[in-house]
Amino acid sequence: MIGRKPSRASSNLVLAVMLILGISFFAQHFSSAAPEEQQIAKLVAQIVPRYHINQVQINDSVSEQLFDRYFDDLDPQKLYFLQEDVDRFAKVRKMLDDAVKVGNVDFAYQVFDTYRTRLGERYELADKLIDQEFDFTEDESIVVDGDDLAWATSTAEVNDRWRKRVKYELLQLKLAETAKATDDSEESEPAEDPMVEARDRLHKRYRNIKRNIDQTGGLEVLEIYLTTLTNCFDPHSSYMSPDTVKDFTIQMKLSLDGIGASLRSEDGYTIVHQIIPGGAAAEDGRLQVGDKIIGVGQAEGEIEDIVDLKLRRVVEKIRGPRGTIVRLQVKPEAGETQVYQMVRKKIELKESEVKGEIIETDARVGRKGRVGLLSIPSFYRDFAGASGGGQNFKSAARDVENVLEDFARQGGVDAVVIDLRGNGGGSLTEAIEVSGHFIDHGPVVQVKDSDGRVRAYPDDRRGVLYSGPLVVLCNRASASASEIFAGVIKDYDRGIIVGDSTTHGKGTVQNVMPVEPREMLNIFRGNNNANQGSLKLTISQFYRVNGDSTQNRGVRSDVVLPSLFDHLDVGEMYLDNALPFEHIPEADYVADRKINDEIRTALRKTSAERISLDEDFTKVQDAIRRYLERKNRKTVSLNEEVLRKEREQSEELSESVDESLDPPSIDRDSDSDDSEDDKKDELFTENFYNDEVLDITLDYVDALHQMKTVQR
Repeated sequence: MIGRKPSRASSNLVLAVMLILGISFFAQHFSSAAPEEQQIAKLVAQIVPRYHINQVQINDSVSEQLFDRYFDDLDPQKLYFLQEDVDRFAKVRKMLDDAVKVGNVDFAYQVFDTYRTRLGERYELADKLIDQEFDFTEDESIVVDGDDLAWATSTAEVNDRWRKRVKYELLQLKLAETAKATDDSEESEPAEDPMVEARDRLHKRYRNIKRNIDQTGGLEVLEIYLTTLTNCFDPHSSYMSPDTVKDFTIQMKLSLDGIGASLRSEDGYTIVHQIIPGGAAAEDGRLQVGDKIIGVGQAEGEIEDIVDLKLRRVVEKIRGPRGTIVRLQVKPEAGETQVYQMVRKKIELKESEVKGEIIETDARVGRKGRVGLLSIPSFYRDFAGASGGGQNFKSAARDVENVLEDFARQGGVDAVVIDLRGNGGGSLTEAIEVSGHFIDHGPVVQVKDSDGRVRAYPDDRRGVLYSGPLVVLCNRASASASEIFAGVIKDYDRGIIVGDSTTHGKGTVQNVMPVEPREMLNIFRGNNNANQGSLKLTISQFYRVNGDSTQNRGVRSDVVLPSLFDHLDVGEMYLDNALPFEHIPEADYVADRKINDEIRTALRKTSAERISLDEDFTKVQDAIRRYLERKNRKTVSLNEEVLRKEREQSEELSESVDESLDPPSIDRDSDSDDSEDDKKDELFTENFYNDEVLDITLDYVDALHQMKTVQR
């Protein structure tokens, strides 16, 4: 029998024994996975190998990667788990693939429970450390990147990491409070001791972290685990729980049913951060920014206390079908607690939609011209509305068309600047339709499926909505559908690309498909029936019409402007398991010839000359130099004097640097967590960076006029 190939029956027996051994390990612990969650995991393990572009297999190699990544994703700075925690689970390191195939995800819950326990222990330690006195004159340092650390081998070792972490965060907060107190020194009331304020803020920060993790369980843990699994194949595939699917749908159709309030969580309280114009709260008028919502009830039902409840759960209770009643128990900033009854309604998230304005450049850069600024925050599309045959569904392409028509009604413009900074993508259909507004007809993008077949997706509509000079403004955060648009404008010689040296480099296409049995699954049906959540799975790769993939390399700018953001580790090339760059034969297309290498060279030269004489850009260049000097350092000083000097140097340059990162304001969806400060309302903020974009645009207009004169 030696050397004989084992029979299928004996192979199955070995697998069964392995699974029994694995299950016996898991049986030693309490299983937190509900039957529904086990079913979801089993279906995900069936769908991923079938539809992923690489036709992947979930095997022992994936199991090992999943094991390591799950610990790292939960604890990237290596502040919670000990080496003994990792070792305790090591016996199933090569068994997770077999377990997930049969719906066994107990490993996910047991590791998360260990994480929760360790976090509780570290919280108790941190809570004590915060109130201790620290010597900020010592020459001590902290490791800044968890990848440079091994798991702590003892409680004493991890406690010392926490001592340094608390010391570092207290020092950062103390310096920030000191700077704030200096700025407010003209006020009559004396400022509070910066260290007292720093300790208070850090206590609140850790309380919020612990409260959030304590309320995380069930599908939320499964979502983390299954997303870690799909990330073993590429960085953009993920599992979305039903709640996440709802949020995704809201982002794509830019509307929801609710009261129209943006909320944030602070020290266990749900606080109104913003009132959305046109929503139920705005029309009612009683709910104000800063008010605390402490209870929520439905119609005539009992009001439920929501203090200390996770914000996502609060949002679920406040949202609901339009026309239904919600009752909010509110504690205003001043006054007695009140109960407000409101009728939910549809809320349009207008702050996240396409916008446009005409800029008279004379007042900005001292050169006469009219530039149409068109901001596209994302390529959104209401898939349900479109598939339902409606004529008024939300669409980025339709909104772009409306803005261009508005420019024409206002007497036209000399050029159009399309701002795609921070645009992470969206619908492939929308990217194609928006491209069609600017090119006559022809292929827009080529898509290769998992079977290797390549198909060109064209703009079939003859004619354009705008044929004049076109500038596309991008940065490292312009990704996916943004890169399709920038690529077609570049390849057709339709306009110029300005901004960071290149875009993000995401050249893959994801499809959102419901998690359900194979016989019921239709990957092109969308996510209308996502009761068990959905998979966002990479099913194809797109290529420019010139044959280049945007994958990893992105779309390079014709004119590069200095930006600190351009030097950060932002982009596909920095992501684990990113697919490689590829080239395929170019499509059959005819270029527009509104730009050539001679004009590109001239535009770069004149821009570089202006930048070299501009004090603000000089500060940006200085900030870039200092950042690159510090970029690869492994540690940060915990000496107050050293850190203060570094902070002062950074603050001297921060205003100039921030302006180069100033894409148009993009609000998050309402009735959701939004703890950020209010963003500027200006569409194209007046600053040196944006003004240089206007100068480049006017240079381009002049160059085209000269080219036409020569041709005549």
